[in-house]
Amino acid sequence: MLPELAVRSLAHRLGYRFRLHRRDLPGKPDLVFPSRCKVIFVHGCFWHSHGCKAAHVPKSNIHYWRPKLAGNRMRDRLHIEDLTAMGWKSLVIWECETKDETGLNRRIRQFLSKPFP
Repeated sequence: MLPELAVRSLAHRLGYRFRLHRRDLPGKPDLVFPSRCKVIFVHGCFWHSHGCKAAHVPKSNIHYWRPKLAGNRMRDRLHIEDLTAMGWKSLVIWECETKDETGLNRRIRQFLSKPFP
């Protein structure tokens, strides 16, 4: 199952309702929980340079890939900073983390069950 679909499915099974990719929020978060002012981003390990085995830098065309991947990381950081400034809490779930459903279940429940400040 695709990582984003796995997270969506689990959040829904846990009883949480959400919106998808709200364009009015920085970074168009993958899952948006408006009543809680919380968002979840599901990042691909390669595209967002996680640091796990799947996040390797290609050996060919390195002059393209290094700036491209660094730009993705910078943009991700800026989106989360902007969301924080707007009063939103963010959770990043990495593609490789979606394989551990028990751990993913725990992280989502912990993140979403904390009361809104």
